[in-house]
Amino acid sequence: MIKKTLSLFIAAAAAMTVAAQSARHFKVNITADGESTLELFIPENASGKAVVCCPGGGYSHLAYQHEGTDWAPFFNQRGVTLAVLKYRMPKGDKNLPLSDAYGAIRMLRDSAAVWSVNPYDIGIMGSSAGGHLASAVSTHAAVDVRPNFTILFYPVISMNKAVSHKGSCVNFLGDGQDDEKMQKEWSSERRVHHHTTPPAIILMSFDDTVVPPVTNGLEYYKSMRRQGIPCAMYIYPTGGHGWGSRTSFTYHEQMETELSNWLKTINAPKPEALRVACIGNSITDGYGIDMCDVNSYPAQLQQRLGSDYAVMNCGNSARTLMNSGNLPFMKEPEWRDAKAWNPDVVVIKLGTNDSKKFIWDEHGKEFAGDLQKMIDTLSAIKPNAQKNVKKAKPRIMLCCPIKGDHADTNEYGRCRDEVIKNEIIPIIRQVAKKNKLEVIDLYDVLTLGTDDFQRDRLHPTKKGAGKIADAVAEKIKNEE
Repeated sequence: MIKKTLSLFIAAAAAMTVAAQSARHFKVNITADGESTLELFIPENASGKAVVCCPGGGYSHLAYQHEGTDWAPFFNQRGVTLAVLKYRMPKGDKNLPLSDAYGAIRMLRDSAAVWSVNPYDIGIMGSSAGGHLASAVSTHAAVDVRPNFTILFYPVISMNKAVSHKGSCVNFLGDGQDDEKMQKEWSSERRVHHHTTPPAIILMSFDDTVVPPVTNGLEYYKSMRRQGIPCAMYIYPTGGHGWGSRTSFTYHEQMETELSNWLKTINAPKPEALRVACIGNSITDGYGIDMCDVNSYPAQLQQRLGSDYAVMNCGNSARTLMNSGNLPFMKEPEWRDAKAWNPDVVVIKLGTNDSKKFIWDEHGKEFAGDLQKMIDTLSAIKPNAQKNVKKAKPRIMLCCPIKGDHADTNEYGRCRDEVIKNEIIPIIRQVAKKNKLEVIDLYDVLTLGTDDFQRDRLHPTKKGAGKIADAVAEKIKNEE
């Protein structure tokens, strides 16, 4: 009894010490019944950066202190708000912890001004099974609850019991634990996608025998690199599993330094930044450009516009403007995201794939009408920065496609420059004039036969993408 009382006293004293280092410390309910809560530690000089922390515990319990609240001093000393999530155990219903995590991010964004948080600078952090929850949110979340960065400590990534932590897989998937489709859907390394999965840092131990790093954290890193998304990984020689914030971890100070330095690389737009949605095909997507989340034209556009703007890449390769095309853009998730984001500025760069013979010759007469449908839908959106302004609508810009001499010798699937120049661009200009929209003429921005283009003579290189970003940035900065 004495030992138990002493343990409770030590825990309470530790909690008081942590809270004392925060300017504001309080707890709010995520669920009405209080089963899920969010405990916030807001520093005196808050930078606006915030982290939703998901402690581990195999989806059966929570290591709430050393993988949760004990992190408060580290983050608060760096001006970062820590929000420790007490999420519900799935017991076979994965939607319980997922909805709690989504709710935590939504609550931080909704209360951003009151809690000194930048809505564009909210990350998610998780340890072990909490790392799986953090990575699942990072790879599945809708745009309004998508985190801006991810911190993973010795994370469970795979939902394949043979290569991961069996208990976490069983508890999260329940009756679906042996369903191959379910395993693939919730193995986070399979769900990483450029432009939607945020940058990440992964920290693990070489000798972790509880959650094998090679089949979990390393697989996530490999997927991030393949998708061109910034990701750092640190594997310490020893430490095993579950060290969290404990100073007894041999590499504790080194780990804190590396995490601190990485956090400094995560730059965010200002809270009042104007949102720019770049809608397009593979040229917007960044096809063929290494590290496309850094080097595609929308990524370089963000660099040129700076923190007064928040740019979202809504590109999807091979997509057509026309709904009768083989891969219509308006039937893709990127179209849904572009609308849901309530952009202040929309840059539309479509039409290249519509020029293909099997599409244009049969459906070209539909191009103007489908472009008008897209404009009408976007015009009905209330821009994020003007939510309280009556009749406000986004600033919509139409791009003339870049020129290209598609090296594909298959006439059936070749993007045809003559159609782009003589038919598609005139229609774009006519529609723009009718709707009093701005036009960004990109046709002559890149030079064929130079390193502006990749070998296919259709897609821009990093350099070519930079030229497109320059032209778009200049137009955006010049008000109507």
